[in-house]
Amino acid sequence: MKTRSLTAALAAVLAASVASAASAEPVFNRIASFAVADNLPEGKDKATPTSAEIIAASEDGNTLVYSDSPNKAIGIIDIADAKAPKAGGSVSLEGEPTSVAVAAGKALVAVNTRESFVKPSGVLAQVDLASKKIDATCDLGGQPDSIALNKDKTRAAIAIENERDEELNDGDLPQMPAGDLVLLSLKDGVVDCGSIKHVTLTGLADVAGEDPEPEFVSFNSQDEVALTLQENNYIVILDGKTGTVKSHFSAGTVSLEGVDTKKDGALKFTGEVKDVAREPDAVKWLDDNRLVVANEGDWKGGARGFTIFDKDGKVLYENGAAFEREIAKLGHYPDKRNKKGIEPEGLEVAKFGDENLFFVLAERASVVGVYRDTGAEPELLQILPSGISPEGAVAIPGRNLLATANEADLVEDGGARSHVMLFERAEGEAAYPQIVSTEKDGELIGFGALSGLAPVKDKPGMLVAVNDSFYASQPTIFTIDATVKPAKIVDALRITRNGAAAQKLDSEGVTPDGEGGYWLANEGDADKLVGHAIIHVTEKGEIDKEIAIPAELRAHEKRFGFEGITSVGEGDDLTLWMAVQREWADDEKGFVKLVSYKPSSKEWGAVRYPLEKTESGWVGLSEITANGDYAYVIERDNLIGQAARLKKLYRVALADLKPAKLGGELPVVKKQEVRDLIPDLKATNGYVVDKVEGFTIDAAGNGFVVTDNDGVDDSSGETLFFGIGPINAM
Repeated sequence: MKTRSLTAALAAVLAASVASAASAEPVFNRIASFAVADNLPEGKDKATPTSAEIIAASEDGNTLVYSDSPNKAIGIIDIADAKAPKAGGSVSLEGEPTSVAVAAGKALVAVNTRESFVKPSGVLAQVDLASKKIDATCDLGGQPDSIALNKDKTRAAIAIENERDEELNDGDLPQMPAGDLVLLSLKDGVVDCGSIKHVTLTGLADVAGEDPEPEFVSFNSQDEVALTLQENNYIVILDGKTGTVKSHFSAGTVSLEGVDTKKDGALKFTGEVKDVAREPDAVKWLDDNRLVVANEGDWKGGARGFTIFDKDGKVLYENGAAFEREIAKLGHYPDKRNKKGIEPEGLEVAKFGDENLFFVLAERASVVGVYRDTGAEPELLQILPSGISPEGAVAIPGRNLLATANEADLVEDGGARSHVMLFERAEGEAAYPQIVSTEKDGELIGFGALSGLAPVKDKPGMLVAVNDSFYASQPTIFTIDATVKPAKIVDALRITRNGAAAQKLDSEGVTPDGEGGYWLANEGDADKLVGHAIIHVTEKGEIDKEIAIPAELRAHEKRFGFEGITSVGEGDDLTLWMAVQREWADDEKGFVKLVSYKPSSKEWGAVRYPLEKTESGWVGLSEITANGDYAYVIERDNLIGQAARLKKLYRVALADLKPAKLGGELPVVKKQEVRDLIPDLKATNGYVVDKVEGFTIDAAGNGFVVTDNDGVDDSSGETLFFGIGPINAM
């Protein structure tokens, strides 16, 4: 009886487990990132700037094709194994590709061949993907932007933008010649150039009606075309067979509340803007009667969200600032782009199973919002990290895949390359975000550029972090609850001097003082009149002590200074230790200082720390934290993506930290490798970020790491925050 009862109980548990798994909400997770530079032709300098802008997929979903404007080419990626995309080569064009679609093994590429803004021209190139040869070209009579195909791929619509010169009269309209819409027929991927029909769009828009600026096109299943005229703030619905205009309407304006409106080095989501033009970019049909537009606000706008219209122009849903505020909670808000905010630009719509989903690409925030179309107010399901400046996306529902094309390539500045990123929808947990913020006193806590970490005494899983000088007008100590997933920023202590936000701070490290306050490591920069210093902050955030470095250090200072602070001992025996990031003028190459300061006696000292060698870039320290018998440091190079080689955690025995007086011979400490962090940085299947900036050990002995997202400035905006388990087990 007992055995049968146990068996029945086990069966019930298993059944419940299966039922739970069956009802689990599927999520998108990034499974691969493809660096566009890997598709450069053999022999071409791999440092050549590239870009992935608009992207399409073959009918079988095994091949991606993207436009690469800087190289006047399209790139091809083999994704038969989506987790291991392979370079498929590129095809050179006689101009700048602006958009691409795929039909029956042919890539149809809109190509800008203009001589000048006043002499626009372009062609439609038909490229055979198997042979990588151009089969045919059609003269489009102007500069094309977007191309779309109808459901059965027998018709194409191309927006002929004849774009304005933004340097002429501040980009004001009109600037002739006017743009229009091209319709043409195709069969089995072969275009019929003789079928080209130009559809005049003048006289429709309220704004510069004589100079329509067509931007994006989309077909519904009834062969109706939705077309945005971005600078004209207008939308046109046409018959895709005849070109007859069926309806047209202004995209209108929107007023926003709870937004950040100033480029001031602070994140304050308390402002408002009134009656800004939506200025839609991408448009996609949700069904045969409803369309969604991404309100980039590229010219005079700044609408920051998206809108759902019916095809007669009735607003069915306005997103307002909601998407932007959710992005801010992930640390992806671009403060330096405040006039336009996150700039929603691209869209994709697809049915996954029984669910109609749409994807909103925020160019300046470098994320993709995943929404469920409910027929009424859409439901935000996820926000996905997407490289830098996502421009285009294509869904492949048959394989549960989404691909994004990210246009920014920062190779010339030593930054990340342009990437195509692949996401798969499956049961499981979302791998990103890893840290989010909440509200305090009804106000959204904005964050970014996290640097040093420290534990909260006697509270396992509770940590504090500081932001660096990117947010010069809002230096902050954040409280993080790492007991939940994703971790949550639950409090923000603003650092003040004489009651106002403290200026001239570059906080790169934090450690509690044991009495409710904190010691901060301030990295100096003489060019910005910021001094290398140790700063003490009270429990209320007020600076009450600023300890400048002594003359013995100041005589040899460089910009790359204190990058972490920790404390050893208590009371009069308390000693602060700071890690200097890179060699100063008096350091032997390959060695940096760990600097000590004893507050009770005001004594300074130091030891030397040996750095790893690197073939390119530089190597330095970016954190120090003491725990138990060791001081732990992060040692890293400044390289990113495929070039990254060194992101490691080391430790030095506290018994070896015997500081010598400054100005004399300094002892060299021995280090021991604890963990290679590169596998952790690859865990979300993006490119390896360069700035592993923070590390600490909580009250339970567990290690935590955070990366600096540079305030989303020339960065993907991703903040990686992860635990590495019990440190004493390593």
